[in-house]
This record gives sequence, C-alpha cells and structure tokens, in this order.
Amino acid sequence: MTPVELSRTVLRAVRCAVDEGELSVAVPVRAVVTPPGPGGCGDYATNIALQLARPAGRPPRQVAEILRPHLSRTAGVAGVEITGPGFLNIHLEAAIATIALVREILDGHANGHAIDSGHDSRGSHSSHESHTPTPYGHTPTLTGQVIPLRIPYDIRAEVVADSLVRIVATQGGRAEVDHVRAGEALSLRPVPAPEDPAPLGADAARWALLHPAAHDRPRITADHLAQRESNPLFRVRYAHARARALTRSAARLGFHGEPGDVPGAEVLVRELAGYPHALSAAAAQHAPDRLARHLVAIADAFLAFQHTVLPLGDEKPSAAHRARLALAEAAGTVLAGGLSLLGISAPDYL
Repeated sequence: MTPVELSRTVLRAVRCAVDEGELSVAVPVRAVVTPPGPGGCGDYATNIALQLARPAGRPPRQVAEILRPHLSRTAGVAGVEITGPGFLNIHLEAAIATIALVREILDGHANGHAIDSGHDSRGSHSSHESHTPTPYGHTPTLTGQVIPLRIPYDIRAEVVADSLVRIVATQGGRAEVDHVRAGEALSLRPVPAPEDPAPLGADAARWALLHPAAHDRPRITADHLAQRESNPLFRVRYAHARARALTRSAARLGFHGEPGDVPGAEVLVRELAGYPHALSAAAAQHAPDRLARHLVAIADAFLAFQHTVLPLGDEKPSAAHRARLALAEAAGTVLAGGLSLLGISAPDYL
C-alpha cells in the first residue's frame, strides 16, 4: 500500500462514515498522508480528522474516533492509533509497509529519470501529470513560498545556501540567495571554517562544511579523505557503491530486484522511511546537516544488511533474494539522491 493508495483508503473511510450517518461533511478531494511527525507513531499519519472537525461540528479527536474503525478494517492495516489533537497514526502490516516503501522509492526514481530526459518510460514526451510518482521525499509543503537566504561573503555560508536551494526545491519552495555586508541582517550565518577547505577537493570540502551543525566549527582535515569506516562520507559513498555492485552481481546471477517482505531489515526500513522527514526538516530549519547525518544513518543500516542480499555458495536466487535486492537498490537510490542535494557525487565504483 503506497501513500497514494493509503490516501484513497482514508477518503473511503470518510465516505463510509458519511454514508452511515456518523459524520455530516463533504468528502474532501484529497487526504494528506505523511510519515508521522514528532510524537507520532506507526508507518503513516493523517490530519484528516483535524481537517473535518470544523465542518463536522465536532472535536478533532471525536472525528478521529469515528474514522478509526473504518480504517482499521482495511486489508493491510495492522492498527490505527490517535495521537495529539486528533492525528490518525496508521500501522501497516510489516510486509506491506516494506513493499510500499520500496516501490515508492524506486517508482519515484524512475519517474525522476523520465522527467529529466523529457520522456516517459515508453519514450513519449512527459506531460508531468499529477498522478505520476514524484521523487521520494519530495513534498508540496513549501509550494508557492519564497525563502530568502541572506548570507555573508563566506565559503561555508555559500555552500550551505547552495545546498538549501536544492533542498527547499524538493519541498516545492524556492530559495533566493542574497549576499549582505557586515552589519546587515542575516538569515543564515554558520560558523566559518577555520581555513580554506579547497585542498580537500570538491566532495570532501562540501561534506566538511555541511555535515556539522551550523553552530559547530567544521574540521578541515585529511580525515575526510580517508577510505575507512571512521569517515562518515566514505561510509555513505561506499554504501551507495555497494548497492550498485549488488545490482550488477545479481544481473550476472540472472535475477533482479522485486519488492517483497524482508524480515530482519527493520533498521534499514526505518531509516529509509525517515528520509522524507529529514529532508523536510532540513528545508524548514535551513539545516542541510540534518540530511547529511540521516544519510550516514541509512548507510550504516545498509552496510549491516548488505551481506544478506546475494545467494551464498550453491544457493539459488529466490523471492527472498529478489526482495532484499530491491531494498538494497532503494537504499542506493536514496543515498545517491541525498548526496546530489548536498552537491556531492555518488560514484558507482569506489
């Protein structure tokens, strides 16, 4: 069940409640379904009860209580909880949640390629219709908003602002960068680097400036170039390269990825599911470090999981291997996308 399908499920629950006389409202055209925010739980959450409370003439939690049993009876839904003022938090059956997540990531990636080339997967011109999948983690949260970034003439501020332009765009907004002189008001002023990061090379220099929080002084050291586990940038790029290598190895063995249940991959699934929240938080808080640190968490979870993907010895590829490969490919896709937003390359070979 993808978020789009779940949105339709929420609307069906509203329609059922209206048909049974439990609510007297017009059924909305759209129900927003997102990963749970702070204080939430489950796989997805919706604010539909808050949206309907005023037209229904009822408190939001009461509307949520009316909708909860209709949602709970849906195939694939393991449970529904109410949190805060009336958010409905939906728990999906584990296998269904994993399949939906992997499909959403891979479908969004495929659509992103089609849009970039101006053609859909059949080679015809893309019409950018609203029903086509958007890249994973992209939302309309900031649609129509212009975010002014007033920065000093400083290399770290320049790099942070450059990344934020792309990150804000993933949420539908537009960031406009404007340089100001000493004494003028700033909207973005990270602690400057202690020295010129250029000798590290473009990728390591950007990581050195973006990975620490804005209030932390960045370290401009050769550690960022080390190809070892103690280097977070290496782990992220290595995890992406390993995901691509698994796809190549699977092709040689004659199988491909196919979304399915992946027992034992709960940590990786959780980190991938948290990527949209990390992206929206990075945009809202003007903090690309939120994205950088989340990429490290995904990479670490993937590197602990990767050894289970390919068949061992004389073992034949099975549905389990195909499901693990699809999850690995989803992880590689998210890592590549996140690094691109930071302006850092994601090589297929490392």
